Amino acid sequence: MLEGLDPEQRAVATTLRGPMCVLAGAGTGKTRAITHRIAYGVRSGIFQPTTVLAVTFTVRAAGEMRGRLRQLGVGGVQTRTFHAAALRQLQYFWPRAVGGEMPRLLDRKISLVAEAASRCRLRLERLELSDLTREIDWAKVTQTTPDDYPAAVLKTGREVPRDPAQTSQVYATYERLKSERGVIDFEDVLLLTVGILGDRPDIAETVRGQYQHFVVDEYQDVSPLQQRLLQMWLGDRDSLCVVGDASQTIYSFAGATPEYLLHFRSRHPGATLVKLVRDYRSSPQVVHLANGLLAQASGAAAEHRLELVSQRPTGPDPVFAEHPDEPAEAEAVARRVRELTTPAAEGGPGVPASEIAILYRANSQSEVYEQALADAGVPYQLRGAERFFERPEIRQAGTALRGAARAGDNDPALHGADSLAGQVGAVLTGMGWTHEPPAGSGAVRDRWESLRSLVRLAEDFARARPDAGLTDFMAELDERAAAQHAPTVEGVTLASLHAAKGLEWDAVFLVGLTDGMLPITHAKTPEQVEEERRLLYVGVTRARLHLTMSWALARSPGGRAGRRPSRFLDGLRPGAPAGGRGGGGSVERGTGARGRKPRGPVKCRVCDRTLTEAAEIKLRRCAECPSTMDEQLFERLRAWRLDQARELKRPPYAVFTDVTLMAIAENVPGTERELARISGVGPHKLRQFGADVLALCAGEEPPGARESADAPAEEATGPSEAMVEEVTSEVTEK
Repeated sequence: MLEGLDPEQRAVATTLRGPMCVLAGAGTGKTRAITHRIAYGVRSGIFQPTTVLAVTFTVRAAGEMRGRLRQLGVGGVQTRTFHAAALRQLQYFWPRAVGGEMPRLLDRKISLVAEAASRCRLRLERLELSDLTREIDWAKVTQTTPDDYPAAVLKTGREVPRDPAQTSQVYATYERLKSERGVIDFEDVLLLTVGILGDRPDIAETVRGQYQHFVVDEYQDVSPLQQRLLQMWLGDRDSLCVVGDASQTIYSFAGATPEYLLHFRSRHPGATLVKLVRDYRSSPQVVHLANGLLAQASGAAAEHRLELVSQRPTGPDPVFAEHPDEPAEAEAVARRVRELTTPAAEGGPGVPASEIAILYRANSQSEVYEQALADAGVPYQLRGAERFFERPEIRQAGTALRGAARAGDNDPALHGADSLAGQVGAVLTGMGWTHEPPAGSGAVRDRWESLRSLVRLAEDFARARPDAGLTDFMAELDERAAAQHAPTVEGVTLASLHAAKGLEWDAVFLVGLTDGMLPITHAKTPEQVEEERRLLYVGVTRARLHLTMSWALARSPGGRAGRRPSRFLDGLRPGAPAGGRGGGGSVERGTGARGRKPRGPVKCRVCDRTLTEAAEIKLRRCAECPSTMDEQLFERLRAWRLDQARELKRPPYAVFTDVTLMAIAENVPGTERELARISGVGPHKLRQFGADVLALCAGEEPPGARESADAPAEEATGPSEAMVEEVTSEVTEK
């Protein structure tokens, strides 16, 4: 039973009497240690399986613990979440403690919160209701009554989505409605169990007679209500083992606090303390960076930080990558993902797509990475969030924008809007969107960010197609939505840093690491900023081998490079200001979507004015300067592009954008060298499409069309696998 455990894990497994606190760093095998402790206690006869209750915070973690115990030959141990354990007891003891049947449990409380808000004469959207529901949850897990809520908000300095007095009123009305309907919610399960155990000593003794030994995983995430329930279960006994890491406390906004973990020995003076610091997950390079990140931390959690020691072979240095804009950052990540997934037989690392993750601070950041991966032909799956084009607010916006496009000048919302982005913004304003972001975080902020992404997309689209209208923009949205429906079975994981907790991958990309995003803008207090640092630490420690940390200096191509890398990287990335122990690694300077060398100002070839807009730079002339485009060639190129897109089952812009086709039709290249000079024609596209494009420029039939016509019918139905592989590997510039 003890074979294969390191000395610290063995100490956890063999110390079976009295209270124990295990401080376990990321990747140090804490689940292995505590499951072996339970199994060893059962095998040695000190624990009876049915008297052990092991609790954690997610169904997945409870299931994993149960499975490991089964592998160790131990059954009968109760491994549950706090809520599941409390619900089981509540259902059993309700007839005896209260009488009759237990009230019905609400599956989703938001509808009742909506009714409570309506009774308080508040008209709220779905996402506003979600934020309000979270506030009620927070109040309940911190044991805050409706009357005490405003004072609690003031005392804790909590960022709230709306006026505390309004929330208090809705909270009180919601509680009355539950009582009237005879229903309870998820948090009531804990509250009622605590109440019954406190009011009925006989029931409390029955529970304590059943459960005599307790194990609590992820103890840094316990809330005051959960701690109170645990204490009711425990009574005056001390057979308690808690496991946690204060440096991974990232749910304070939901009521979690590391205080119970940090002060465990104060409440249990005779407790055994074991620290697990041998990291079996990450390479020495990743661990060194993680240690350096925490070395700069402050606050109570930082005082108890663990210095991890990697047990794995050496690996590649972490990469710090700076990019000029967000699309360039996303496309660089997509290219690197393609490299990582190249099979070993072809000379690549051979990392499975399912062992790669792209992690970001906010779900609103996913869209640009969804697009880049789809353009690169890389399958992906979103964890903890809906696909961008499947989010309710985006669907609603699409409906509103289509209606405005059909109405045209007859739509009063468009009056006074002098640009495509202005028109989109005007339509979204009718949905409640504002040009300034809402205060605080939560669902309302996420919704705002999603809608702002549409406005930004309209701005970028208008730069590429100055004459485009709402109808054209909607066609673009439809093409993008179709391109993002990639297979998700064996895909790269896209997830927020919060959703990544408890998971790990061979390769991790931490993206969008700029001040204002991490730490996020609404992290005002030192405590909130330190929680943001811990969030980044969680992200770093998800990586086993490959770690890339990147940021963009501007939002869009040609935008002002006013951003700075996250302050948390100071002293860690090469060349950054000192501020902590260096974490090693290398810096890659991104050079744009096509990886070309930086170049000086581009001049208009007609009037010699310096060009600033992306579309003008690609055409090498001002939008208002006369065009030398061969209109017939442009139309032939468009027809050829459509055929290619259909054959490859890709949107047309994934072959060449309109602006690139215009540049080709204006320059009419005669050689591969001349074609390669045109912005938008990268090496992959040159190899794949170069012969066809040069033939069209020469007024000839493309070789691909001739070969297709000469091929047997069954061979002409689609491209070869090699062709698809090469085309989809090209990261498309827009």
